[in-house]
Amino acid sequence: MKRWLYTFIAAAGLLLSGCASVIESNVTSFHAWSPADNDKAYAFAPTPAQENDLEYQNYAGLIRQELQFLGFTEAAQPKQAQLNVSFSYGINTEQVVVSRPAYDPFFYGPAPGWGRFGPRPFGFYGPYGPFYDPFWYGGPMQTTSYPVFLRRLQIGISNVADGKKLFDVVVDSEGNRAGLASAMPYMVRSAFEDFPGPSGVTRRIRIKVDKDGQPVD
Repeated sequence: MKRWLYTFIAAAGLLLSGCASVIESNVTSFHAWSPADNDKAYAFAPTPAQENDLEYQNYAGLIRQELQFLGFTEAAQPKQAQLNVSFSYGINTEQVVVSRPAYDPFFYGPAPGWGRFGPRPFGFYGPYGPFYDPFWYGGPMQTTSYPVFLRRLQIGISNVADGKKLFDVVVDSEGNRAGLASAMPYMVRSAFEDFPGPSGVTRRIRIKVDKDGQPVD
């Protein structure tokens, strides 16, 4: 229940703010990286299903930009590469259920007399007095539900010669809007934050975004 409450508060904050200026992701990486690996040329290694996939190519372009920023060189031909870069991605939906009072316990209308909706003979606090609390006395509750979209990106870098995995990172992000493409730029940026980063540690990465939702340097 605490997890659902936390998710509700986070999602509600995004809705109220209109457009968030900071995007957060959970990033977990494992690696056996050495400085010598920085000088190796890389190539993407798509699965057969990814080879002609336009969405895959778009995300590969985002990863390519980050690797170039880090100083990596892409091999002119895949056969010349010393490192293989592979990645997968996906999105799931969970339904969040939240219960709350059916009415505001802190306001019951104006003083006795006529209000906007007719006579109010009981005054400001209603018929129960100033100390009535529906949380203590089991007042009426209403339940609402809404979807939360859980997005995941996994990127792996391995040696071509022996297939040894050198770097593996998983980025988890959630939001109240469907679609993966708009979230991918900051998820890729989060994946390579402080590369290669601490191994076996989950970090909360915060990425600033502009009004169009693009990462800001």
